[in-house]
Amino acid sequence: MAVKLKTDIDGMVRRLMWVAVGFMLFAIVISMVAKKESKKVASVKIELMPLKDGHFLITKEDVHLAIDRSFGIPLETMPLAVVDVKRLEKVLNEEPFVKNANVYIGSDNVLNIMIEQHEPVLRIIDHNGLNYYLDENGKKMPPSKNFTTRVLVATGNIPPYQEDYLTKKNGVLYQLFEFAQILNADDFLHPLIEQIYVNNKGEFVLAPKLGKQKILFGRYAEVDERLKRLKVFYKEVIPYKGWTKYKTIDLRYDKQVVCR
Repeated sequence: MAVKLKTDIDGMVRRLMWVAVGFMLFAIVISMVAKKESKKVASVKIELMPLKDGHFLITKEDVHLAIDRSFGIPLETMPLAVVDVKRLEKVLNEEPFVKNANVYIGSDNVLNIMIEQHEPVLRIIDHNGLNYYLDENGKKMPPSKNFTTRVLVATGNIPPYQEDYLTKKNGVLYQLFEFAQILNADDFLHPLIEQIYVNNKGEFVLAPKLGKQKILFGRYAEVDERLKRLKVFYKEVIPYKGWTKYKTIDLRYDKQVVCR
């Protein structure tokens, strides 16, 4: 009986010792965290992911200015404990050229900011002279003061931008955005077509980068079939007739390419 009692006491003592060790480790961790958070941000490291063409619509200086506008003081003067990473990400994601911002604090107390940019796919200059871009998701972007990206341009009788334009499939702006995606995805047409002009009849007129032809596409319909005819014409006719032979290439007639 005495042996069993001694064994129970020894077991209890060991458990108490492990509990004490656990509390000590927990206290050490808390102390280390508190000590780390009391330190200031060592530095701010900003990494910008370039566009597909290797350029940038936003600079590191622009990122610093956006942060200063929101927080009022440089981040390098702030203790780590008061740096709100989620708020910082939210502030940066509201910038017009920022698609996604990822912020984290490294073990060296460096605040790391990684920025992914919106990729412009179409530039719009509407009939009121408003000038803006649409990105790969149809989001509106202002022109950048840092770089003018070379993308497909749409001009002419284009109505003003509306937030819900992507829900209006018969709208000119929706059609232009969809058409730009089709042209940009085509390895042959992407380097060929430079501009889409919308005339007063709502018809599209394409301008190539080479030659001075006008490509009369017509209203936005039978897109795949008309573009197929256009590619056949450029591949099989232009090499023999030359780039200066025709002034207009008309795709509006069924299964025909009418040239003048």
